[in-house]
Amino acid sequence: MTPAETGRAELREIRKQSRALFWTVGLFSLFVNLLMLTGPIFMLQVYDRVLGSRSEETLLALVILMGFLFTMMGILDFARNRIMARVGARFQAQLDRRVFSAVMRRAALGTRQGETVNNLRDLEAIQRMFSSPVFLALFDLPFVPLFLAGIAIFHPWLGILALCGGGFLVLVAILNQMTSAPALNKANAAMIRAERMASQIQVEAEMVRSLGMLDNAYDRWNQARAESLETSIRAADVAAGYTSLSKTFRMFLQSAMLGLAALLVLRVEVTAGVMIAASILLGRALAPVDMLVGQWQVVQRAWKGWGTLATTLGEMPVDPPRTALPRPKAHLIVQNLTVVPPGQQQASLRMINAEVRPGEALGIIGPSGSGKSTLARTITGVWRPAGGLIRLGGATLEQFDPAVLGRHIGYLPQRVQLFDGTIAENIAGLSLTPNSEAVVAAAQKSGAHDIIVDLPEGYDTRVSAGGGRLSGGQMQRIGLARAMYGDPVLLVLDEPNSNLDNEGSQALNLAIRQMKSEGRSVIIMAHRPAAIQECDMLLVLENGMRKAFGKRDEVLSETVLNHKQIARGTTGGIR
Repeated sequence: MTPAETGRAELREIRKQSRALFWTVGLFSLFVNLLMLTGPIFMLQVYDRVLGSRSEETLLALVILMGFLFTMMGILDFARNRIMARVGARFQAQLDRRVFSAVMRRAALGTRQGETVNNLRDLEAIQRMFSSPVFLALFDLPFVPLFLAGIAIFHPWLGILALCGGGFLVLVAILNQMTSAPALNKANAAMIRAERMASQIQVEAEMVRSLGMLDNAYDRWNQARAESLETSIRAADVAAGYTSLSKTFRMFLQSAMLGLAALLVLRVEVTAGVMIAASILLGRALAPVDMLVGQWQVVQRAWKGWGTLATTLGEMPVDPPRTALPRPKAHLIVQNLTVVPPGQQQASLRMINAEVRPGEALGIIGPSGSGKSTLARTITGVWRPAGGLIRLGGATLEQFDPAVLGRHIGYLPQRVQLFDGTIAENIAGLSLTPNSEAVVAAAQKSGAHDIIVDLPEGYDTRVSAGGGRLSGGQMQRIGLARAMYGDPVLLVLDEPNSNLDNEGSQALNLAIRQMKSEGRSVIIMAHRPAAIQECDMLLVLENGMRKAFGKRDEVLSETVLNHKQIARGTTGGIR
């Protein structure tokens, strides 16, 4: 099976869990549509019996019966609307975590970003379609032949007119689907591009303003916005054209039905009641078709969302359950590791071998593009090896549940990103109920405690996605505290001192020494020599391959020109 087929099967399984509710809605729809006959039958009786007999008692009885039947129809219609609203909510609730997880995994791999941004909206589009009146129109469609047959019973010519008119509206619906789909897809794609650009500019608002890029940024965003607006208007024009055509023709058809029935009344081929009853039946028969034409965008958006969501779920299958393993030792072994970044064909790392024992710190150095960050992402489980393996405490990384592995391996990426919330919540990994003792302990280990308590609200200071007024060094130290939260056995630091001053670098080295003294291990990807002063071992990468590996001073003396200055920490860079 292709990923899309696998994803569709998964979506169908979730939908099947509401099968009993769908059958209930179908049963209610049967009675609702049967009770729709109340109106034409009532008009038949009034025109053909009451007006002829002039019996007020008969009229009163008919009105009471008609009121009761319409009340029951309203109750059933209200009930099926409530059921479908809950079916949609249930479908979304059951898939929220699954889709969110798949979206985050795809985003971490950096593939198909446009679709990734839209996947959560795809799920919402399906939920809205289930809850909308247009979905109930699908339940009413099978009863359209019943109403057309009722019209034909009154007179064959009336039936022919209704059938031809209904066929024309179906043709309009098909043309609507065929012609509006490309315009709608293009409009959605343009809207996503404009929103993504606005989000990028907003995240980097400080840089945009400081570099005088605001006008240029606006011009680029406005260009994308204008394209989105233009395509949206074009798609709306197409949909509005078919909606107006359908609505106008339906009103004409009902008037034509009255005119034809009136002609038949004059010829004494039908009664006056048939003229009104046939018009009511025709309106009811065409209502589902008219609803589908008018609300086709809802169906189309949900249909497209179903397809893209199925592809995402198929490409990002559910992680298989794993046997819970005990807390591993801080012993990392990298064996013949080869890594091909997602979406690329060429390996960034080839046949890498290294080892970090408990109580050791491993420094990884090399020029830009040598594969340091790739190795960091692979060790933390973000990317999977194309060949070879990584063992932590004797077990391969694949044997750990991803959430559990994240508690064993702390990670400080090159670019520290904070999230909307308090500093305490950010350190605690966005936990809704942070453990205050663990938060403070992690901040103290990372040397961030003093700078946090100096803030007016301390750990309860709220920060934004861009860090707010925090400096780059403050954000990096808070990010280090987040990496150390929960006492991980292994700490992976990617350029940890890129934004730190001398005091911050000393705090970092102190944190590394404390980790080592507790029998944990540390891996540091570095350009600056201050970051590897606490390292016992050193791995040198070049063009994605291991150039050297061994004790720090020995490797430095063999591979680095300014090794004496690095050992003393008196140089500005590794050469």
